[in-house]
Amino acid sequence: MRLNTPVVDKEFPFPPGETLVSTTDLKGRITYCNPAFILVSGYQREELLGQPHNMIRHPDMPEEAFRDMWQTIEAGLPWSALVKNRRKDGTHYWVKANVTPLMEGDQPVGFMSVRTAPERSDVEAAEKLYRDMRAEAQSGRRVHTLSGGHVHRNDLSGRLQRLMRLGLTGKVAGLCMAAAGLGFAAGAGLSADVPAWQLALGFLASVVLLGAPAAWAVTELTVAPLDRLLDFSNRMAAGDLTSSIAVSRNDVFGKFGNALNQLNVNLRSIVRDARTEVEQMLLATREIAEGNQDLSSRTESQASSLQETAASMEQITGTVKTSSDTASQAASLAQQTTAVTQRTSHAVGEITSTMQGIEESSRRIGEIIQVIDSIAFQTNILALNAAVEAARAGEQGRGFAVVAAEVRALASRTATAAKEVKHLITDSAEKVGAGSRITSAAQQTMQEALQSVQGVNHLVESISHGAHEQLSGISQINSAVAQLDSITQQNAAAVEQIAAASMALASRAKVVAETVQVFRLDDHPQRTMPDAVALRKAHKPAIASKASAPAQARATAQPALSMADGDWESH
Repeated sequence: MRLNTPVVDKEFPFPPGETLVSTTDLKGRITYCNPAFILVSGYQREELLGQPHNMIRHPDMPEEAFRDMWQTIEAGLPWSALVKNRRKDGTHYWVKANVTPLMEGDQPVGFMSVRTAPERSDVEAAEKLYRDMRAEAQSGRRVHTLSGGHVHRNDLSGRLQRLMRLGLTGKVAGLCMAAAGLGFAAGAGLSADVPAWQLALGFLASVVLLGAPAAWAVTELTVAPLDRLLDFSNRMAAGDLTSSIAVSRNDVFGKFGNALNQLNVNLRSIVRDARTEVEQMLLATREIAEGNQDLSSRTESQASSLQETAASMEQITGTVKTSSDTASQAASLAQQTTAVTQRTSHAVGEITSTMQGIEESSRRIGEIIQVIDSIAFQTNILALNAAVEAARAGEQGRGFAVVAAEVRALASRTATAAKEVKHLITDSAEKVGAGSRITSAAQQTMQEALQSVQGVNHLVESISHGAHEQLSGISQINSAVAQLDSITQQNAAAVEQIAAASMALASRAKVVAETVQVFRLDDHPQRTMPDAVALRKAHKPAIASKASAPAQARATAQPALSMADGDWESH
């Protein structure tokens, strides 16, 4: 038998009110285990499914216990006894094991073990008994043996005890034959002259002719109905709710049969309803889990998109801030340009006024030149008149003639100079007029430029104001996106929690579904046991992922296991 080590001399307390349930195939490989069994064993579900049941066998259990168990359940009978099991960490726990064959017709297809908490006094007695049986096995002298979970001694008292444990049929037959023999002996005792050999022959004949038919009749009337009721009860205990027992009597056996039939019907209805509801719940939880998985995926996608949007908004915020700063600088430059344009327009206006003054002065100079020219002309005429008069005067007027000539020459030069000055003044006046016109046009242009610059200034100020408002709006959007991203992240975490809860609920629903599958109903005529090898292969990846377990867990890991019928050596 398999020896599981190491062991720790510490008992794990059996959870109050719990029931440990497991099923195996005919080779003792685990095909189902309920959460309580998983908890108490210390293993993970993936480590148990598909593995031989003797992985929880404790070295303190004697081989005789498992020999008796296999002999009993292979005969199609239930077996019950106290068992000490080993947990994964080496500690132990005691259970009252009840092993029942799972039947398909008359053939077992697997075994179910249901364990409950034993009484402490029973544990102490079993611990002493198993210690004695191990010592007896080592010495080669067996004093105690097990039969159907009951302990017997290998001596005369034990044989008598086993004899007293004859089946009900044997006991009834023995009593009937003894009654027939005693009746004959009592009747024969009234005749003292009857020979001894005739008494013996009569006694034997009465036992055979009267006791045997009486035993058969009593068996058919009492034992056979009890056997059928017992067989029916064992089938129900094994989870087979498809059969019923025929009842044709109205005595206590008939009432017992009717009660068992009613119990079967009640259980069948409850299990069928539970199976239907569990299947619906399993379907609903699967749909919820799938929906939550899809929602989780979409929420993660939304969170990713929001993160990208937030990053883009940060870039846009930076760009808009730069544009706002640039617009502010442009507004400042536009204001400076407006001021410069205003000063330039004022300067051009002053130049225009100056040019107009020059033009007026030139006009007045022209008028003065005309006066000078007129004076020079009159002077020249006067000089000519003086020359004529001097010529008439002769020698006395010669000096005056010289003066007149000089005056005429001076008047001529004055006229010539006046003409030149007039020409220069006229040319200057024309140039001043042209300059005045140009400065007037420049002043008009500067006024228009000033208006344009002021318009540009207003536009730039509007752009700057709009950029500031846009920056404020984008900042609010950015804050809203950040808040939405935070909410989405929280939603994603909540969805993951809901998805995990849904998966856990689906797993629990699956466990419940597997639990009710133990019962066989009319609408499920064939009992199919899960493939233990397939279960073990399916859960290998989950076990491999835990390869980094602590050293203690590695120390308690189990080697490769055989597939012999004796693999189920612990319950």
